[in-house]
Amino acid sequence: MRIMDIQVQPGWELSIVADDGRIGRFDVSPYLGDDAFDALRDEREFEKISNGGYFVEWDCGADLSADTIEARWRVVSESALRIPD
Repeated sequence: MRIMDIQVQPGWELSIVADDGRIGRFDVSPYLGDDAFDALRDEREFEKISNGGYFVEWDCGADLSADTIEARWRVVSESALRIPD
């Protein structure tokens, strides 16, 4: 999966659009107990996210791969349309 768009949502969730048109939600809160994600407990830090296509990364250095996201996200919408490269 390649991440085409990512938006921060309340409650430490991410809204994600994949390259195949699926839209899903990913809950980051289970990761907040890990030292690498400690800074993200501050909502302002959580909002400082960037999309690397095959990963997402925060300014603090925490990151998640698209594979991890895809394995644990909740798909909320599927589209037969593929988003062009």
